[in-house]
Amino acid sequence: MKLILAEPFKRLWAGRDAFDAVEALQGEVYRELEGRRTLRTEVEGNGYFVKIHRGIGWGEIFKNLFTAKLPVLGAGQEWQAIQRLHQVGVPTMTAVAYGERGSNPATQHSFIVTEELAPTVSLEDFSLDWVRTPPAPRLKRALIAEVARMTGMMHRAGVNHRDCYICHFLLHTDRPVTPEDFRLSVIDLHRAQTRASISRRWRDKDLAALYFSALDIGLTRRDKLRFLRGYFQQPLRQILAEHATLLRWLEGKANKLYERKQRYGDAL
Repeated sequence: MKLILAEPFKRLWAGRDAFDAVEALQGEVYRELEGRRTLRTEVEGNGYFVKIHRGIGWGEIFKNLFTAKLPVLGAGQEWQAIQRLHQVGVPTMTAVAYGERGSNPATQHSFIVTEELAPTVSLEDFSLDWVRTPPAPRLKRALIAEVARMTGMMHRAGVNHRDCYICHFLLHTDRPVTPEDFRLSVIDLHRAQTRASISRRWRDKDLAALYFSALDIGLTRRDKLRFLRGYFQQPLRQILAEHATLLRWLEGKANKLYERKQRYGDAL
């Protein structure tokens, strides 16, 4: 069994079964699936997000594997990704409670509790009207550069997100957002994978998802080049020469995802 508790849960759950205690937390339920529950709760006046994993069963595990998908077996993936991102300085959530018990991956019981990031707005919502009402050019350039920097740092740290969309980058709004002064945090890491280094395949999947999620916000060619320069940390001439195959693939993959979205809506 693994159990790591920080305040206030270390104090509040002292002498209690932490797995029973986390199951007893009440609040607004964001997602209720077989084997997984996500809710927002308040403890001592502060907001927290709670993800509880109760095992998905061997049937669901094999179903995922047979369809070439990697199943999410517990809260450990998010815990590991958060710790690695903190180590390298990528702004993300802060985990204050984590537990895991049971060696059988089909029935393992685990949970993670993270501090709420508030007030914030997702980049998806922040950029919703950019086509009709473009943002200040300097702010747009600054946000693109920061997303590129964070994504590049995340990948160089051996973490691939697997849900790398602009909706999972939160812009903090506790103070005025200016090109010189703003904060972004990356969230929703429950599917993330953490290794010594990521493969090109998983890197490219993240980049395609990120590009696809930004297709409707009015990016120009210069915006795309600015992202590439920030992500690869190389001169543009070198990027365009060394990564030409990748850039063509990203265009095709993102457009396919977009066409599928138009055809089936959000059921991707």
